[in-house]
Amino acid sequence: MAKSATFGVMHLGIAFGVSYGLTGSWQIAGAITVVEPIVNTVAHYFFDRWWEGRQQPREVRIDAPSPGYGASVSA
Repeated sequence: MAKSATFGVMHLGIAFGVSYGLTGSWQIAGAITVVEPIVNTVAHYFFDRWWEGRQQPREVRIDAPSPGYGASVSA
């Protein structure tokens, strides 16, 4: 947990530094530093839902004919 917390603080510091370097405004840099992790968290939630949906086996329709349906078997 300490490693994750330290990484989080480092990430915020880097975000602030880059934002300040690009804008020259500590107000804008501060806003970006706060807003970006919130947007990333929301995006991650929806990404996880999408990703898990891809991993689920597709539902098989009962009324759909299976391969070979109606085919006769000849000897």
